[in-house]
Order: sequence, then structure tokens, then C-alpha cells
Amino acid sequence: MKRHFVIFLLIAVMSVTAIAQKTGHYPHAVETRIKKVENNLGGWVKIEDSTGWNILDRMAYYRINGLSVAVINNYKIEWVKSYGWADTAQKIPVSPVTMFQVASIGKSINAVGMMKLVQDGKLDLNRDINNYLKRWKFPYDTTSRGRKISTLELLSHTAGLSVHGFDGYKWGQSIPTLIQVLNGAPPANSAPVRSIFEPGKRFEYSGGGYEITELMTEDITGMPYTRYISNTIFKPLRMTHTVYDADITNPSRENLSSAYRFDGKAIGCKYHHYPENACGAGLWSTPADFARFVTELQLSLKNESNKILSARMIRQLFTPNIGKDNAAGFFIEQKGGQTWFHHDGLNEGFTSGYYASVTGGKGIVIMTNSDYASYIDIRQEIINSVATVYGWKGVYTPVIKKEIIVPDSTLKKYCGKYKFRDDLDQNVTIFLKDGKLWFHDSSSPVAWLMHFTSKTDFFFHEVLFNTHSFTKNTNGKVDGFMIKASDGSFKVKKVE
Repeated sequence: MKRHFVIFLLIAVMSVTAIAQKTGHYPHAVETRIKKVENNLGGWVKIEDSTGWNILDRMAYYRINGLSVAVINNYKIEWVKSYGWADTAQKIPVSPVTMFQVASIGKSINAVGMMKLVQDGKLDLNRDINNYLKRWKFPYDTTSRGRKISTLELLSHTAGLSVHGFDGYKWGQSIPTLIQVLNGAPPANSAPVRSIFEPGKRFEYSGGGYEITELMTEDITGMPYTRYISNTIFKPLRMTHTVYDADITNPSRENLSSAYRFDGKAIGCKYHHYPENACGAGLWSTPADFARFVTELQLSLKNESNKILSARMIRQLFTPNIGKDNAAGFFIEQKGGQTWFHHDGLNEGFTSGYYASVTGGKGIVIMTNSDYASYIDIRQEIINSVATVYGWKGVYTPVIKKEIIVPDSTLKKYCGKYKFRDDLDQNVTIFLKDGKLWFHDSSSPVAWLMHFTSKTDFFFHEVLFNTHSFTKNTNGKVDGFMIKASDGSFKVKKVE
């Protein structure tokens, strides 16, 4: 009996430890802020007299196995905390040194590396990229209408190129070379990176364009891309838990998180391999390490660090090109009279994101081992909580709504099957459970709770800024509901 009790106690301790890991003890004021952040998550709408959501509850709702957060305050990493499991099968908890595939937020690192070449006089952002490419040349055709592509256009997604992102390769699959990726040649599983419209005209997100900058970097520096970025960025900033897929060693392998789908299940292997580095797909890191990168940019703008770039170079990176928000490796946003820079990332089984102020030294980095985190965004809910607790003016301004209780007799009339369009397989089932009405879209892994503001009008926390209203036919029977969005309205018909 005693032995069984000891085993049970050990399992219980391990379970509690897996729920929330942190770097160490923080001052009381910081611990208080952490607790407030953990219990104040919020969406686009806030129901009158309601309290914020708990981070563990939201992880369970979204079926996210593991998550890690770093918060920046006054130009310093104030706290780091991790939640859940890095590997559910082996019961390995997420810790502050657990590395996640960061995906597209790595584009910001690539942009800084490219700008270092500019600062060193080795690259002109506005010259034809073929002036720098040696082993492969971009195959211009009539689509580009005689316009040459510049590095600035590659970095700001205005080069008019194809290939949004990359799917990665399961363990045991052949890994293509960078030139095979650019040509879409076997064993690459992505299309060729080619022009789809004239460069310099508009924004079109292209991870493929970033892979061209990877080849450019190697041809300019004469060294592997990963070595150049490591020497230029990771080592000076002491990002000791940041590594590219191809450079993973046995010691670092122990800290790699496993990847999980939107339903919380494994992706078929521990994680996918990505040979695409400049677009961020092949990069592993921790929130703490990436926060070091973010704070370096913030401090450099004040000329208080400048380990990599001058303030002038960073201001150039943060300047949008063509659009109002797409800068070189960053997205720029104005809120509360302040400028913010940010980026999101999505790989098979991983999601990441960061949001930081250009001035004032504020920021947050979030990484998860679920690709569901981008479908309905827990990252934004956490950012909203941090913005509230730390007083980030204008960052979180929820819509306030008053929820009412609708009788079961009315709710039952809404139950049934609905269809968006006859030519689509996508459908919706509305059902009553525990006195509440639930909405399940066939494309979603979970059902959404419906919140009523009148007997016919409702909204979801999961659908940003949309409102909905049930409709009736001439006989007084429910025949569908209207979706009212900023870009128009349309009806979803009831079919059963």
C-alpha cells in the first residue's frame, strides 16, 4: 500500500509540474501579474459582468498540448512560463528550454540577417536579385513584364511570387536541396517559385521568395545560410536554444517538442523536417530566446545595444513597402498612438507569434505545439490579457455585449442541420446541450457555444466581429440564419 501511495504521489507531482513550468521564482509583483495574465484571457467581445478565461482552460478547449510564453516589459524579459506537455506519449512537460518550430516568425530573423549584409555594404536592397545569385538565377518571364525583382520586394512580399508556404517532410522522406525547392523539382513537395504578377504592384505572401534570399545569402557570404545566421544573430544575442533543423545535435534533440494536430493528436511522426530556413520553417527556438531577439531590436532603436544593426537600419526594416503594414520581415500596426511590430508562424503541428512595441520596450512571444492555435487564436487571447494587465493602451478594445438567457422551447426550434451552399460539402449542425445551444461547423474540430443578445441574434467568441440572426419563413418556421460581416451578409439555409 505504501509503495502504491508513493507511486501515486509521484505521478500527481509530475502532473502538476507539467501543467505550468517556469524559469524560477519572481518578485511578488511579477508573480501577481503572471496570475492576472493567466486568468484574464479574452476575445474580440467581452460579455457584461463576465470574468476573463483561464489559460489552462483555453488550452483544453483548443486541444493544445503544450504552450510557452515570454513577456517583455521595460526592454527586459520580465517572465517566462510554460504549460502542458512537450510530448504527451512520453509525458515530457514543456519547460522554458523546450524548443518549438517557430515557422514564419523566423522571417524576421532572416530580414535582420539580410539587412546586416546591407549595412556591411555587400547588398543593395533595390538591385536585381540576379546580380547576387550565382548557382541559380531567377527565371524571369513575360509575367514580370520586364520588371526586375529586388531584395526589398522579396522581404516585403511584393515581388509577385508564388508558393505561400511549405509542408515539410516526414521522417525517412528524402529532403530536397535548396535549388530543388526553388525549382519545384523532386524530391521537393512544393511548386516552383515563379512570378505570378508583375513585381512591385501589391502584397502577396510568399515563403518561396524568402527561400531565394537564403540562396542569395549563401552566394554573397560563401558560407551555409545557417552558419551565417548563427554567427550574425544567435551567438551575439546568446540565443543558445535556437537552431535550424539541419544543425540539430543529439543534446539539442532532447529539448525538441513533438508536433500535434488541431485535435491534439500526433502528426504521424514526432515532427516534420524542413529544409526551408529563411522563411522560418526549419527554425527551432524558445520564447525566451526569441524575446532576446525582439529586445535587441527595441534597444538598438534607442542606440543602447546595436549588436547587429544600427537604429537607421532597423527603422528601414520597419518601414512598410507598398502596403500600410507589410515591412521587410515584419508587419507594422498602429494602436493606441503607438507603433507595434509583429509576425505569426504556422508549421505542421506548431504555431507561434510575437507582438512588440517599437518604443517603450513592451512585448510578448508565444509558441505552441499545435497547428490549431492559428485556427481560432489563443495567441491573440493571451496578447489581449497581457495588454490588459500591463496597460498597453489601445491594444485590446473588446466589444461589450449583454448576453440574455433564451428559453429551451425557443432554442429547440433552432436545432438541426444547415448548409452554406448547395455546391459545398461544408455544413453546420446546431444542437442543444446542458441548456445551451451549440454550433458545429463540419470544418471545425470543436463545437462553438452560441451567445444570444436577443431571442434571434447571437454571436461567437471564435468568429471575429460577425453577428448572426435566425430567420423565419412566411409560415413562421426557422429557415436559416444570416451572417452579418463587415464585408457583407449572406444566408445559411436550414436543410433538416
